Amino acid sequence: MVGPNWRFACRNETLLLLLSPCIRNGSRISFSDSVRRQLFQDKQSKLSDDRAKGYMTNSDLEKAVKEFGRRCSNISRIYSIGKSVHGVPLWVIEISDMPGEEEPEPAFKFVGNVHGDEPVGRELLLRLANWICDNYMKDSLARLIVENIHLHILPSMNPDGYFLRRRGNANNIDLNRDFPDQFFPVNNDINARQPETRAVMNWLREMQFAASASLHGGALVANYPWDGTEDKRRNYYACPDDDTFRFMASIYSHSHHNMSLSKEFPGGITNGAFWYPIYGGMQDWNYIHAGCFELTLEISDNKWPNANELPTLWEYNKMSLLNLAASLVKTGIHGRIFSSDSGMPLPGSVTIKGINYTLAKVLLITIGYLLQGRDMKFWPLCLGTNQKPHVSHWTKQP
Repeated sequence: MVGPNWRFACRNETLLLLLSPCIRNGSRISFSDSVRRQLFQDKQSKLSDDRAKGYMTNSDLEKAVKEFGRRCSNISRIYSIGKSVHGVPLWVIEISDMPGEEEPEPAFKFVGNVHGDEPVGRELLLRLANWICDNYMKDSLARLIVENIHLHILPSMNPDGYFLRRRGNANNIDLNRDFPDQFFPVNNDINARQPETRAVMNWLREMQFAASASLHGGALVANYPWDGTEDKRRNYYACPDDDTFRFMASIYSHSHHNMSLSKEFPGGITNGAFWYPIYGGMQDWNYIHAGCFELTLEISDNKWPNANELPTLWEYNKMSLLNLAASLVKTGIHGRIFSSDSGMPLPGSVTIKGINYTLAKVLLITIGYLLQGRDMKFWPLCLGTNQKPHVSHWTKQP
């Protein structure tokens, strides 16, 4: 419990969407066998140069990122988390009213172009950044994101694969199979991973992200954990925060032009393991090792559509991208633990009965913050009617 000398500040708001606060009671969605399709993960076909016309080259992307940084310097910071196999910087755009500063605000990240032959995400994420910059002084949703969230955008995790027009990176490795896996850990040594994978892993060890989404192509659905099963069979395999993930996925699908109307995926969402199991995926690693709630968003049935379709795809996905990021401050509870006397941050713990899996991971991260005199912050994203948070302050025993 919170002692008399401590204050616990929180707020509980609802997202302005026609959705229930959470999908409760552990109900499961049934899928037909026709839903279970592979996304050609074993095929590394190279696309023609004609298909790439109208898309940014890696050089174009770097110029666009740096130009954004100059044009929107008052609300942005540009940095790199590492380099690809061929030495291409992995540029990130941070958007905030205080970029680069530690604040008691949640951080959200978008990651695009994990697979080299799925470039729609990198295009849409640059459009997202520019739209926020152009509209944050006149649009309430853009302003909410800028003033209350640290939004980090990695447009291309796999620039080498994009250049080569293929799924894998320069070493022909599928980056979304290269992360340490909970069920089949081949080698958990970070140095054995691809440079792009290591860059993302180190990124999450340096920064505390509350939630995330990676953008893919080849289907139209919002995918959530778990992505794999212990026996490698296809079945619904729920993670401890299943309700929250389904809620997040529904935010995206219901904000989308037509994702929620899918005949293949009821509501436009799917459990990854029930669709088709994968191992070594980035989504599950984020959740397990960094306490970050990540979705895998399939945003286009065509992996590499003609460039003249990009404006339409942007309009279809714009509100989904904005609402998903904004959900960090429009839903759930948000809090800090600090002394009412000195205002200094205090060590503590946050648990929710039956769902303390990710909070325990986040707690390990926040301990490091406390040692540096920084706030302990937490953002359980969604609480059902029967879920009650327990916040406690703990001290050293004499």
